[in-house]
Amino acid sequence: MGRIDYSLYLVTDRSLSRGRATVEIVRAAVAGGVTCVQLREKSCGTREFIEEARASVAVLRGAGVPLIVNDRVDVALAAGAAGVHLGQRDMALADARRLGPPGWIIGISAESVEDAIRAEREGADYIGVSPVFATPTKTDTAPPLGLEGLRAIRAVVKIPLVAIGGIHTGNARDVIRAGADGLAVVSAIASADSPRAAAAALRREIAAARKV
Repeated sequence: MGRIDYSLYLVTDRSLSRGRATVEIVRAAVAGGVTCVQLREKSCGTREFIEEARASVAVLRGAGVPLIVNDRVDVALAAGAAGVHLGQRDMALADARRLGPPGWIIGISAESVEDAIRAEREGADYIGVSPVFATPTKTDTAPPLGLEGLRAIRAVVKIPLVAIGGIHTGNARDVIRAGADGLAVVSAIASADSPRAAAAALRREIAAARKV
């Protein structure tokens, strides 16, 4: 797929989508400027997860936006996704790399400088820095790293950093200026009245942060 743009990275969550279909949220978000999508499902069966992933792949293909599947290497492979995102307790990166096709994107969650260094050393394509701020979206995360924690990770790794956790238009510029290459958001888009408008607003903040 070539160089991946991680600028605005949507992580789906059907529990926060206000009854709207995931594929509807994805379509609207991409129209608003989302550049990468991670499909995250914790409550559905494998077959349904694959069907949802395939539907999202179909929507994203024409836009040139990659679909990353959270945790599930099997689902990502079955659906023809662009890659997989793995947490610290998921399949080892090396195993996922052996199973995936050439050019597969593999992202790794990092909750510390040590996690990030190891992820880069083992060949991750990008690092999900988590959580930057406190967030109600996930309850099993480490204490917030804050902007200083993000800066500390930026200082020791060269691969792209995607920041996640409590990110919205009010703090997006600060996160980019602290060293993030992209912003990963869940509720800021999935729960918005207009996911398209919410994505567009975040893109404006990212562009403003990158102006010299």
